[in-house]
Order: sequence, then structure tokens, then C-alpha cells
Amino acid sequence: MSLEGRTALVSGGGRGIGRAISLALAEAGADVAVNYRRDAEAAAETVAAIEALGRRAGAYRASVDDYEQDRAMVEAVSADLGPVDILVSNGGIASRGRSVADTDPDEVHRLLAVHAAGAHHLCARVIPAMRERPRGDIVMISSVAARALNAGGAPYNMGKAALEALAATLAKEEAANGIRVNVVAPGLVATEMGDRLVRATAGVERAADLDRMMPFGRVVRPEDVAAAVVWLVSDEAGLVTGQRIEVSGGAAAR
Repeated sequence: MSLEGRTALVSGGGRGIGRAISLALAEAGADVAVNYRRDAEAAAETVAAIEALGRRAGAYRASVDDYEQDRAMVEAVSADLGPVDILVSNGGIASRGRSVADTDPDEVHRLLAVHAAGAHHLCARVIPAMRERPRGDIVMISSVAARALNAGGAPYNMGKAALEALAATLAKEEAANGIRVNVVAPGLVATEMGDRLVRATAGVERAADLDRMMPFGRVVRPEDVAAAVVWLVSDEAGLVTGQRIEVSGGAAAR
């Protein structure tokens, strides 16, 4: 699944799922722009790992919910690595898990801005140049939460549901321009965020401590999500657009 000659931008690409996606795209042959908001050290480590694979890479600081920062970032990436023809909208933040009645209004605005508005900003910036490329791909990293809509954490559920609505709309708008738009929706993933979630809800220290409870013997790893992304942006999935792939380790079958 060669991605030789293509340039990818991964928001939140320095850590966790984003890091795994950045590395997997590089392993498949793409040059990768790693976006980060605060953790410059992690982004730099990811860039170094990509360069060790023989690919070009760079770290770009921007808060995805800020349109002007997104504009400047995309311009910088295009100048350094070439026009973006793979966008992975992965940047996100967690909800505090409170009921609607107890949720701080600022949390609602913040999560919608990062998950939905931020993805909208990035798409608006990369699509014009992407239309001129032989192929364009946009992959939104959502969550099983967008369908489960469990109690507690409505802002997160809302943000991911809005993200999926954006993807479905874009898939219709851009099909004629050769741009594929798809969603990957992970379940519980063994990352720092996943570990924090299970400490708060399951009484264990690490998400991986729940491996034995999963149908396939383990909780999802970041590399599992990355594999789905690489397939979607490759020629192997040439006619796939407007689809949602759930990567949950069979949790929905339990």
C-alpha cells in the first residue's frame, strides 16, 4: 500500500493514536506533517522517528480550533513538504464525564470547537489544493462514543457526532473532485487517555489491564487504528468513501 509521493498532515500527530498514524503513514511512504498543540517534545520525537524511516517530516504547532493558526500551519506544511493530499483529523480532548446538568458551559464550547470546528477549519484549508492532486483523502478519527452516546460526557459525544456529520457531508461534496472522506471510530485504546478513562471508570490502572475481557484477547492498540487509516488512504481502498470503520476489538459483540 505505497503512499510514495504523498504528503500527510496529522492533527494531534505527536502522541498516542496520532503518533501511530503518523508513523504508519511514513512506513507506507508518505511525508508527514505532525501537528501538536503543547507537547513539542513528543512531536519532535515523532518527527525524528519518521525521518529515521527515510521520509521527510516536520512538527507544526497550532491549536486546531483556531482558524488563523490552521491557515498558517497549512501554508507552512505546503511550503516545506508540498500540498497536503492526506489529512487525518485526529486532534481531540476528553470530556470530564459529568451529567448535562453539571457540565460547565465552557467545556461544551471547547470540545465542539476542537473536535468539530477544528476539523472543519483544517478541511477548508487543505481542500482547494487537494482538488488539484491526483487523489485526496480525509480521515476523521471519531469514537464509538458517537453512536453509543452513553450518559456522562455529552460534550464529547456531541463533538464526535458533529465530526461524523462533517465527514458525511464532505464525502458528498468532494467525490466529484477525487477526494475520499471516511471515518475511523476507535473503541477503548491503550493510550494515556485510555488509561485515564479506565482509572476513572473501571477501577484498573491501565487500559491494557482489560485485555482478558475483550473478545479478541486485547484492548485496541494505537497501531490497530493506524492500520485502518493507512488502508483507507491507499489504492487498495480506491472506491471507498463516506464510510465509517469501527475499530473496537470486538467490544460491540460483548
